[in-house]
Amino acid sequence: MLRIAIPNKGRLNQDARSLLSDAGLEVRSSSERALVASLGGEFEAIFVRAQDIPEFVADGAADAGITGWDLTSESGRDLESRLDLAFGRCRLVLAVREESPIRSVADVPPGSRIATVFPRLTRQFLARANKEVELVPVSGAVEISPHLGIADIIVDLTSTGSTLRVNGLREVETVLESTAQLVVARIARDDSRSQALDELTASLASVLAARDRRYVMANVPRARLDEVKRILPGISGPTVIDVMNGGSIVAVHAVAPAASIYRTINLLKAVGGEGILVTRIERLMA
Repeated sequence: MLRIAIPNKGRLNQDARSLLSDAGLEVRSSSERALVASLGGEFEAIFVRAQDIPEFVADGAADAGITGWDLTSESGRDLESRLDLAFGRCRLVLAVREESPIRSVADVPPGSRIATVFPRLTRQFLARANKEVELVPVSGAVEISPHLGIADIIVDLTSTGSTLRVNGLREVETVLESTAQLVVARIARDDSRSQALDELTASLASVLAARDRRYVMANVPRARLDEVKRILPGISGPTVIDVMNGGSIVAVHAVAPAASIYRTINLLKAVGGEGILVTRIERLMA
């Protein structure tokens, strides 16, 4: 049984469940509070705090884990990312009060007090800048620290920066960019588990690759195929199929970026495309 550690609550939990479900590994548990659940077949999920997942994976209690790269990096455990899952995007930033004269890490005065939930990453970042400071480890509500006189500067997570601005703070520099990752221990595993991890990684990657793509089918004039190929380059060019009794008309099938599908449809219509059909893709194997 391959055990995967998943965040037990929050947006990471929801996104991880959705991704696994799309990959055919739907969480099957007896109740919402269950700590262990079947994912079908040879996979099992365990639900723990996102910040504890690096420890569970490093210690071998889980074969793989889904958690933020910020938490993995802060843990200092010997882990590696198998796959960037592209959700939970955020940044760990150095921030100061709006009126502060600090504009870069170079301006941080020696001996400054810095409040953070990420002391390890903060220490490494400031060491690279040759700054000697006093770290103030906190467990939450980092944004209030400068206003209470607890610290001069903070290092905290942000996604849009709105929380910092609401609290009268300004970003100075980015310490780390983070997304959710599929993480595993670097130590060698037996062949059967290694193969299962490879298959899991490939399955999740195929779902992620399909999410921003669409499958496009259309009937187009054979004489305008050169133009159609420029509109629908696909992965290795569109598939062209003869239409029964179609004469000068052929069918083309291709994968196209979802973000530009509106323009793609209009360009196909402009070259005489008809019967245009656009569908979602569940998986896309490169």
